[in-house]
This record gives sequence, C-alpha cells and structure tokens, in this order.
Amino acid sequence: MIPAVKAKLLEGKRGLIVGIANDQSIAWGCAKAFRAFGAELAVTYLNDKAKKYVDPLARELEASILMPLDVRTPGQMEAVFERIAKDWGRLDFVVHSIAFAPKEALQGRVVDVPRDGFLTTMDVSCWTFIRMAHLAEPLMSKGGTLFTMTYYGSQMVVKNYNVMGVAKAALDASVRYLASDLGPRGIRVNAISAGPVKTIAASGVHGISKMLEYHRTHAPLRRNTDQEEVGDTALFLVSSLSRGITGEVIHVDGGFHVMGMSAL
Repeated sequence: MIPAVKAKLLEGKRGLIVGIANDQSIAWGCAKAFRAFGAELAVTYLNDKAKKYVDPLARELEASILMPLDVRTPGQMEAVFERIAKDWGRLDFVVHSIAFAPKEALQGRVVDVPRDGFLTTMDVSCWTFIRMAHLAEPLMSKGGTLFTMTYYGSQMVVKNYNVMGVAKAALDASVRYLASDLGPRGIRVNAISAGPVKTIAASGVHGISKMLEYHRTHAPLRRNTDQEEVGDTALFLVSSLSRGITGEVIHVDGGFHVMGMSAL
C-alpha cells in the first residue's frame, strides 16, 4: 500500500497520469510519489487487456478517476478531459509517459522508415502531448504543470533507437514551444530524460539489455536509473519548488548524458 502521507507538498493538487502499464512503468513511479505527497489522481489504461494490471495500482493510489485511453482511438482523449472537467472542474498537472513505434519502423533504418510508420510514431509519441496540453489548458486557469518523458536518443544517435529518436527530438522541441505558448497563463512545461529503464515500452527496443549494461558501466554514478528516481524528479517538477522552471529537459540518468566520447 502507499505509505501514510507524511508531507503535504501536493495537498489539494489534482493530476492526470497517462502511461501506467504495470508496476514497472515510469509513470507508476511518478504516480506513487505524487500520491505519497497528497495529490489526488486520475489514471488511464490502454485497453481491457491492460486494465487488469492497472486497476489494482489505481486502487492503491486511491485514484478517483480511472478511464481507458488509447490515443489512437478517436474521442477517447477528449472523453478523459471531459470527465475531469465534470468531476473536478480543474487540473493541476498532467504526466504524459507514452510512446510507440510500429516494429517495422523502429527496428529498421531511419532512412528506410515507411511513411505510415513514421506518422504513427510521431502521432503517438509527440502529437499526443501537444493535444493533451491543448485540452488541459482550459482546466488550468490558475496555472499548472505539464511534463513528458524523453531520452538521450533525442540528442545523440543511439543504436537501435532509430525513428523513436526522431520522434523524441520533436517532443523535446514541443516542450520548448509549449512552454512559450502557455507560460503567460502560468502553465509550466518540462520533460524528464531518464536513463534506460526496463519497461514494456523499452522491451520493444532491440538490444535493451545491452543498453542497460552499457549505461550501468559508463554513467558517472555507475548504476541504472530506477523509476523511483524519476518519480522524485517528477514530484519536484509538479511542486512549487520548481516554480521558476519551464521549457527544460531534466536528465535523470546518473550523469550518462555528460560523458560524450569518453563513454565510448
């Protein structure tokens, strides 16, 4: 069970968590941190197959809203925000922790990626964050926080990351432009660039085990990133402690991103 609330850093705050697939998900690490510090949460699940894994986690979080959300199904995203507007009337933060690329697009060279695979990857991994920001804006009349999950492969070429790296680069740019658009309304927009974490999404990347080992042996802290570390950073970004930060990509990767050629 979630431990008793010892601090009220997020007391009275309400947030939407998109991307919990199971208890290994980065979004789950974020959700646990938010709930432990007093936030009320809305949680989504991909489909009926995923619901059996997410439902017990939502109950552990005492989530007051649990709804399906497949961003490729027309109307589902809008339905989630309509429910939040009806039940809560406002929203303080949104966690976007989803990405997808068809296997043939992800495992092939970027130069060979088919148009439909490219568009699907960009749609799910980048455009959905922009769309969520659009839907969240009217509910954040007193300000709020939006953030998404990116990766080192958006900045540097990472073997086997391929078209997802292109999509994450677009996502990084979206963070900056959304921060500019929404800043005058007191809405902050940031991204977390986590080191590789063994999640369902990561399992689709060929050679993920080698990536994890390479990161562990070359990052300055000499260990892999875990979901709780990402959750702690997310907690900071949602709280008033980060009230002056927007448009940033915060790295939670044990320092791997600073190594450059020295990591080779």
